[in-house]
Amino acid sequence: MMYEGYHFWGMHLIWWFIWVIAIISIFGWYEPVPKKKIKRESPLDILQRRLASGEITKEEYEERRSILERDALK
Repeated sequence: MMYEGYHFWGMHLIWWFIWVIAIISIFGWYEPVPKKKIKRESPLDILQRRLASGEITKEEYEERRSILERDALK
């Protein structure tokens, strides 16, 4: 047979490249579950949450809030 050994380097090799590129593109760029963005709480949010849960008193809240606001202006 004249083409023995050469059939791999023709269309067969091109199809392997097409399949490899298709598999890489499917699994490489596909993101099944969108990643959740982590929302960072600001110090004031944490302070408000602690007041709401009863960890700190209103006086402590007011004192710490004034410190945070004063530091934010600097």
